[in-house]
Amino acid sequence: MQDPSSTATSDSVGVLIVEDDAVTRKMLCLAVESEPALRLLAHFDGVKPALMWLEGNKADVLITDLGLPDGSGLEIIQACAQRHPATDIMVVTVSSDEASVLACIEAGASGYVLKNARRLDIARAVLDLRAGGAPMSPAIARMVLAKVRDGNQPAPSKSPIQPAPSAAALTKREAAILDLIAKGDSYGEVAKVLSVSVGTIQTHIKNIYGKLAVHSRGEAVFEAHRRGLLQIGQAGSSGQAAHAARRAGTD
Repeated sequence: MQDPSSTATSDSVGVLIVEDDAVTRKMLCLAVESEPALRLLAHFDGVKPALMWLEGNKADVLITDLGLPDGSGLEIIQACAQRHPATDIMVVTVSSDEASVLACIEAGASGYVLKNARRLDIARAVLDLRAGGAPMSPAIARMVLAKVRDGNQPAPSKSPIQPAPSAAALTKREAAILDLIAKGDSYGEVAKVLSVSVGTIQTHIKNIYGKLAVHSRGEAVFEAHRRGLLQIGQAGSSGQAAHAARRAGTD
């Protein structure tokens, strides 16, 4: 069911879609193909063909459902995050239970959109995701914010990803950058605030991922908050975080 686009430009965002419902899959494919900045790399209706494709190919963005005929989309998220950590992952599903949401974020998803969401704009969500955002349906966003605000540890999942208890501490600059990311700033926005390149921010993010033993922005925020490394809900503001990051310099 692979369906590569032959008309996309080389700098467009490549998208992989995994969805078993034919109508929904066609809608997602059309949404991607109708946006000039995106290109459809392939689309599949199950876990096995998607995993096989990921063994020899990579996408800029993965869109996947969770309930698939031959398994769970969580398997695809885990495999993609481990094999291609630079890929942004968005879940599009009907499942809104807390366990599913947190399991996907832990595994590497940065976006979680419900299929029944009104005015669902997949193309915009993909572009926002690629720009460093975290598109989520309102109900999902409230759930995630409540979880972070309460400071509870995410519910156990089948994800094999486990934080390393002895991971190195974050530098002052890394902690400040992660605090800005947690407050919703994209990599580009953080780079502008700190007067550095996006590449420099991405290098810091990779170092943060390694130290926290995580594979996505969402998982990094959860783990850093669990360890008390963020100032969410405390007196600190995004402006203070930016000031701290600038003062930290190359620390």
